[in-house]
Amino acid sequence: QVLLVESGGGLVQAGGPLRLSCPASGRTFSINTMGWFRQAPGKEREFVAAISRSGGTTFYADSVKGRFTITRDNAKNMVYLQMGSLKPEDTAVYYCAADRSVRLLPRIGDYDYWGQGTQVTVSS
Repeated sequence: QVLLVESGGGLVQAGGPLRLSCPASGRTFSINTMGWFRQAPGKEREFVAAISRSGGTTFYADSVKGRFTITRDNAKNMVYLQMGSLKPEDTAVYYCAADRSVRLLPRIGDYDYWGQGTQVTVSS
């Protein structure tokens, strides 16, 4: 089993930056792809970004491309989401996810483990 615990969420003014962190514990050696998803009020959970085990390949949703950056530090079993130029529409609960597969995919069903979520609120 793998435990993921997101942190770094909070209230931020539009246009500002915010960094989310997600350390993994447990059977971390089984993790390959990692990703971030978000769920806004009244909407379905959606893909944000994914990163390969080596960090050499990344994939972003069109809505965040150029503004968000996903990185990972395997020595610390950590994945990050650096968010910039935040907009009110970025307001959502953000979830860290991990996948045993080496495939880099944006679908919710592709991921094996999930964090509890951290709230990000962007003010107008």
